[in-house]
Amino acid sequence: MTPIPTPFAERLGIAQPIFGFSHSIDVTVAICNAGGLGVYGIAHDPPEAIPAKLAEIRRRVGKRPFGCDIMMPMGMPEGETLESVRADLPPEHVAFMESIRDKYRIPAPTRKTFFNSILRTPTYFEGQLEALLASDVDLVAFGIGLTADAVERLHARGKIVGALIGSPRHFEAFRPLGLDFIVAQGSEAGGHTGTIGTLVLVPEIVEMADEMPVLAAGGIGHGSQIAGAIAMGAQGAWLGTSWLSTHEHAGGDHAIGERLLEKLIEAGSGDTAVTRGSSGKPQRQIVSDWTATWAAPGAPKPLKMPFQHALVGDVLTAIDEFGIEPMIHSPAGQGVTWTRRRQSVAELIETLVRQTHDGLARAARYAGSGGHGR
Repeated sequence: MTPIPTPFAERLGIAQPIFGFSHSIDVTVAICNAGGLGVYGIAHDPPEAIPAKLAEIRRRVGKRPFGCDIMMPMGMPEGETLESVRADLPPEHVAFMESIRDKYRIPAPTRKTFFNSILRTPTYFEGQLEALLASDVDLVAFGIGLTADAVERLHARGKIVGALIGSPRHFEAFRPLGLDFIVAQGSEAGGHTGTIGTLVLVPEIVEMADEMPVLAAGGIGHGSQIAGAIAMGAQGAWLGTSWLSTHEHAGGDHAIGERLLEKLIEAGSGDTAVTRGSSGKPQRQIVSDWTATWAAPGAPKPLKMPFQHALVGDVLTAIDEFGIEPMIHSPAGQGVTWTRRRQSVAELIETLVRQTHDGLARAARYAGSGGHGR
């Protein structure tokens, strides 16, 4: 594949400015080995599990760089346990969850997952951060929240540090912290997302960032969008949803079932919705009865993170474990419209690179013809 050189990609030593976020080790490794930069999301990993997982990634990518994504949201309770939080949940919310169980005949889960066994606390996040500090990961991105102390400690260990933002306000708050890059994530993105569209946000942040590298995120699943992001001044693209349908995502702890894969392939750009029902923060997902239930008249207002998580964790685990079809869902961005078949990560990156080159050439041809050529 012909490289797409950008200054940030060259600094990192990667051939393609494609940054792939995933909770799958296999996907992360495959992205790195195909010329991009895989970013492993540690949000679901207890601190004690992280060192072995990062060591496995390093063993499989060799000297190629890879990254990690960490969340450090503010306002999390300290001194609480999952059990104590559950004991104090509002009765009306507990009753609402029971009505969901009854309506969809959802049995109690028989296994423990991140959703029904972990409470997000400052101690939990600090443990994850310490695991990253002790690792040889090359790049760290903060998906939600960050502190000046965390950035300083990571920089002291030689890490390249950045953050995902959804608004100019976020950039202004992070500007004094000395970040190495910014991911401008538009509202089209899957997972936790804001309200400003990618096409507006990216050039706005590029202008504000001056010389700081900006990566574009939010609904990106086609190389023409990467070409457009480069034209707007971004030095790469950050993709998440695209990897869910790859062969590499079919195994491991975060494998998706066949029905969810079918939903992703069948979905168009209009088949996602933003809900607070899963985590307490706005999250874009594939539409399902889960998103509809929390948007229905009479539904209680979702609790804040991590209390909503404590409320719904058992049900989310059971939906996946027992394949409760109407409720099956996954975080996914509007770029899911480009998810049309299962393929390997290498095949996907090859397609994205070809499309990007085509898009850049088309733009140059149009510009060179004064807008009259075809």
